[in-house]
Amino acid sequence: MSETTTSPANKPWHGVIVATTLPFTEDLSVDYDAYAEHVRWLAANGCHGVSPNGSLGEYQTLDDTERARVVTTAIEAAPPGFTVMPGIAAYGALQARKWAEQAAEAGAQCVMLLPPNIYRGNREVVLDHYRTVAAVGLPIVAYNNPIDTRIDLTPDLLAELHAEGLIVGVKEFTGDVRRFYEIKELAPELDVLIGSDDVVLELGIAGAVGWVAGYPNAIPQVTVELY
Repeated sequence: MSETTTSPANKPWHGVIVATTLPFTEDLSVDYDAYAEHVRWLAANGCHGVSPNGSLGEYQTLDDTERARVVTTAIEAAPPGFTVMPGIAAYGALQARKWAEQAAEAGAQCVMLLPPNIYRGNREVVLDHYRTVAAVGLPIVAYNNPIDTRIDLTPDLLAELHAEGLIVGVKEFTGDVRRFYEIKELAPELDVLIGSDDVVLELGIAGAVGWVAGYPNAIPQVTVELY
């Protein structure tokens, strides 16, 4: 699993994708040079990609110019074959679509998308959200985090999203190892990525194709070896 290729057997959203920490200067402006250096360091230490503007990170405190530059900085720093999968979470579908467009223009290979994160949307709202953003054309890895978003992308809902061609994978963050098997029963071709660090062993054995992880920010080589 250590190769950084983009072949069908190792698609851009496969492998250890680092939910990157974002460095700031003393005046609380983004330190883009340090961030670029961090991305290059993660690649040199065996990680397969990065996910800037992670859904529980600093992105909501950035203005639009800063948020966009974080993505372009990561892409410019990434060596060939190294994935950049920006988080494009937003309060609504139109805002998320704008960030998908920005990611596509910058050269990202795929994006990661939460459901709407300002209110508990129902099934039709969630479907419309992903339909709107999928129209941009970039592969979408859904992010299921009902603990923080209060919207659960249940296995049957994920199967519907995948059947419509709206998502290629899901970062599974419930911490329930049974979810993997329930998803695979309904959507065998949907890629599942580990989202909760405390179930990495169980989901890795089950057949997860990737791990969106925070640990590699500090200990990349050990994390990749574990994976």
